[in-house]
Amino acid sequence: MEQRITDAGTEQHGGPRATFDRALDGVKDDVLRLGAKVEEALEQAGRALVERDPDLADRVRWDDRQVNNLQRDINTEITTLIATQGPVARDVRELLALYHAAAELERMGDYAVNIAKLAQQLASEPETPMLKQIPRMEQICREQLRAAMRALVDVSEAEARGVCERDDEIDHLYNSVYEDAMELMQVAPERARQATHMLFAAHHLERLGDRVTNIGEDVVFLATGQVEDLNP
Repeated sequence: MEQRITDAGTEQHGGPRATFDRALDGVKDDVLRLGAKVEEALEQAGRALVERDPDLADRVRWDDRQVNNLQRDINTEITTLIATQGPVARDVRELLALYHAAAELERMGDYAVNIAKLAQQLASEPETPMLKQIPRMEQICREQLRAAMRALVDVSEAEARGVCERDDEIDHLYNSVYEDAMELMQVAPERARQATHMLFAAHHLERLGDRVTNIGEDVVFLATGQVEDLNP
């Protein structure tokens, strides 16, 4: 990372614009890597939850430091580019969108860790069938995260709006989990702890979906210059 920043500040081949564009592409690549790490953490946390696998859950918790370290590196790259390269207004908006996306991704990684912790707690409880909506929520979150990363790198307004629109599907599934968890507590009070763990897992997924929508809103602003609330 340090070598990339140094090269961006000193390399003359291709002129200042070409140098900046190469550095910007490097930041985008790192944000994509961060998104891939978060997607992997989410998939592993969801699998640990369904399969009652405490070791896999522990791996998610351990690997979260990589997400945190990469986010810090991205922040350093972006602030250095702004301070040393004199980017124009459009470039600054794009860099700030990438900065914000990295922060949202780091928070998503925290949600994956929280789900992994719940997986470990569930693994120590008497087995209760997983509410079927939860694996579906996890799958949609990963699909939306991938789509948001494509929209961010391509500055695609259409794809960003599609990401935001699909958040309603996650919300509906979360509401369904809430109803089923409440019913489970009523008919089987001895399963109240398991129902509560599953409800919290669904809550973390619902919040993660909101974070993905935030990235979509940033892309729409980057593409149009208009601030829109796409997750009312």
